[in-house]
Amino acid sequence: MTADSPIKPVITLSGVGKAFGATKVLQEINLDVKQGEVLVLIGASGSGKSTVLRIMAGLETADSGEVWVDDVPLHDARRAKEIRGRVGMVFQQFNLFPHKTALGNVTLALIKARKMTPDEAKRRAMAALERVGLAERAGHYPSQLSGGQQQRVAIARSLAVEPRIMFFDEATSALDPELVGEVTEVMRGLARDGMTMVVVTHEMGFARKTADRVVFMDKGVIAEQGEPEAFFTHPRQERTRQFLHRVLDH
Repeated sequence: MTADSPIKPVITLSGVGKAFGATKVLQEINLDVKQGEVLVLIGASGSGKSTVLRIMAGLETADSGEVWVDDVPLHDARRAKEIRGRVGMVFQQFNLFPHKTALGNVTLALIKARKMTPDEAKRRAMAALERVGLAERAGHYPSQLSGGQQQRVAIARSLAVEPRIMFFDEATSALDPELVGEVTEVMRGLARDGMTMVVVTHEMGFARKTADRVVFMDKGVIAEQGEPEAFFTHPRQERTRQFLHRVLDH
């Protein structure tokens, strides 16, 4: 994907600001995400990266600026709800219902929110579980699944509504190190399939191998962005170099 690609952005943030009380967490954020692009947001805790993601996903409201996601103006409170069903969100915590099987967790929203018949919902849910490599675990409860498997069920739950954009907020940070790979492999598969994805992560290997573009946030601003190879090998800003030095050495 080239920088001069004529593809229209599916996400546009223009002059976005956000404060929590007296703390200004985002300042004048301008950012586009193209159809099919994998954008990875990195930065230290408190840099504002998760707030940007949550604003794009419609989970937080910007205090200033404009936010367009799939042609929906999220800055217009009357229209913001139109984004539901067009985006999928995967959090650090799996948020699965312990009393429901993997299949039950995935079908729930399809039946309740999408008003599908149980048979329709089951077909859609099984296809989503197949996509994350868990079809054979459909009848298992969360307590019978590893953390990585639970997170893959959470991804299947988001995929089942057939979103146009997927958001991942630290989707692997609650996992034991040996389980991270199975989740990032599913995310890489989605990227190969052309899913538009915005990912907040500490996994620099994922950012380097899978992102089309890496955005480094620092103190509420976009400090630097670029294609992964150039970003990681020749960062232009001193604060980017310091951040990468810390996380890659660690």
